[in-house]
Amino acid sequence: MKVRVTVSLKEGVLDPQGKAIGHALHVLDFPEVREVRVGKVIELDLDEADAARAQERAIEMAKGLLANQVIEDFRTEIVQ
Repeated sequence: MKVRVTVSLKEGVLDPQGKAIGHALHVLDFPEVREVRVGKVIELDLDEADAARAQERAIEMAKGLLANQVIEDFRTEIVQ
């Protein structure tokens, strides 16, 4: 079963990489870009048949390693 974990910075946490990308987009003539926030997507292929159990395990993995809960939020979803 595939589970996708999306990790993003919490609201209010500075995102220098996002700022740099936003600036570069303006330089490349994309003035409509207001703000850029950078995150990461991690796809896990789990040896688990039960969707609820797979999502529960992915949450445990995110809390234990994949996301720094001090500055990041995460969400999980089952991928069909």
